[in-house]
Order: sequence, then C-alpha cells, then structure tokens
Amino acid sequence: MKLLSFEVDGSQRFGAWVEGGVVDLTQRLGAEFPDLLSVLQAQALPRIAEVLKGAKPDFDLENITFLPVIPSPPKIICIGVNYEEHRSEIGREPTLKPPVFGRFSNSQVAHLGVIPLPPESEKLDYEGEIAVIIGKAGRRIPVDQVWDYVAGYAPYNDASVRDWQGHTHQWTPGKNFLRTGGFGPWMSTADEFGNDPELHLSTRLNGMEVQRATSRQMIFSIAELITYCSTFTQLEPGDVIVTGTPGGVGARRKPQLFMKHGDVVEVEIAEIGVLRNRIEKEA
Repeated sequence: MKLLSFEVDGSQRFGAWVEGGVVDLTQRLGAEFPDLLSVLQAQALPRIAEVLKGAKPDFDLENITFLPVIPSPPKIICIGVNYEEHRSEIGREPTLKPPVFGRFSNSQVAHLGVIPLPPESEKLDYEGEIAVIIGKAGRRIPVDQVWDYVAGYAPYNDASVRDWQGHTHQWTPGKNFLRTGGFGPWMSTADEFGNDPELHLSTRLNGMEVQRATSRQMIFSIAELITYCSTFTQLEPGDVIVTGTPGGVGARRKPQLFMKHGDVVEVEIAEIGVLRNRIEKEA
C-alpha cells in the first residue's frame, strides 16, 4: 500500500494512492482513525488493506494538496554520515556508532511544497535519504526482530542550511529551518518489500543526478539503526528515522552546488516514488 496525508478544501485527510488516483480513507474510516498516525498507533494497517479491496479513487492527484507523510511525527531521528562515500567526502573519521540528531515537525514540507531559501544564508544543500516509519512501540529491539516494528518507507530530503549547521559541533540549527525537510509523496508499507529490502536512492537537481546509492551501502544498516535508536529512546508508532545521505552533496562539490531560487530538487526511491520540491527565496 502507498499511504499519504493530504488536504482537500482546507480539510486534512489521509488516504491511499492506487492506480488512477487517491482513495479517501478519512471518508471511509474517519470515525475510527482521524489520520495516518492514528492508524499506525492502532496497528491497523491490515484494516486499511481490507477497506482498499475494490475501492475506487475519490480524487485525482492534481486535486489534492500533499502533506508530509506523517505531518506531526512523535520523533524525527536523523542519522549523519551513514554512507562511506559521504564520510570520505567530508573527511570525517569512522565512528563505532552512528551520529544522531533530531528534526522538529515544523521543519517538514510535503511533496510539491516549496522549500524556502532563508535570507540568512545562501548555502541551502540537498540531502536525499531513505526514511523509515515506525509502526509499533518498542525499546531495546534486537536486530533480528526489527522488521516487526517497521510500518514503511518514504523518500526524504534532509535539506541543510550549511553555514548554520556549522556554527558549532551541534547540527540542530542548520537542520531545522522551517519547511526544509521534504517528506513524501507517500509511504510504501513494509509488506511490499519483506525484511531488509534493498532500496535504490537517487537525488536530482534540475534534472541532473547528483546522488545515487542503495540501502546496502549504508555504514549502519536500517536494522542496526533501529536497534541503536530504540536503546536510548522508546520508539513509537509514527516515529521517523531518516537514515543518512550518500555522497555528492553540494557543499563538497568543486565548485560547490547549493540550491537557489527556482531550482527543483527531486529525491527518488525507485521502489516507492519521487519527492519533488521547488526552491523559492523566503520573503
């Protein structure tokens, strides 16, 4: 299933993308589940699958406004330096554990939404990533059990304001400018893939490919990340783990390649879909 959050006529809804359009699950299940987060909290994905059998689309994609897949995740846990090519290009020494930082919910933006170029910086960089959406609460989850806790996967753009990221050794400011974290267009549920899927990730800026990798190239695997993160915090349904970006970021290119007004950035997971955002100067 491909599940999404969206808005129609000012009403926030959730649904499923099927061939031909979007099935409005709020219309069918709103009394039970007001949003996608509540579905995950109730572990009700099997119920959604039943409702979708034979369901016909209610909306064309052109008639909805996308929202971030999970508009207000309980936690957004981001992983840094998780591909060898990226570690090498930034000159960072290998670490025994994954670097971890957080994003705030209001730093997210939906598919087709505008990523603002803030007036405080001209160093807005792309970071295509694979997001893992948690489907069940768990603490200290063993590596061999992590797949029971995964609800699905989605493209993510962990866009970074590089000079603000580099003000100190703590990255939080540069990773949390409003509406800079693209999340969408939808999540594909884990049952489409089986355990430990190989997902193919690429990033394009104005149609030019700037990043390409697969989940097999991660330094710390998805399973290892879930185990590690669930050790220091309890993972909850709707939590998002953003698993790191591969090499090719704009800050490390020669010459540097930062996003500018009018640019279009796309993050694709071949097995899921394309997240697309336009860059515009913030007024």
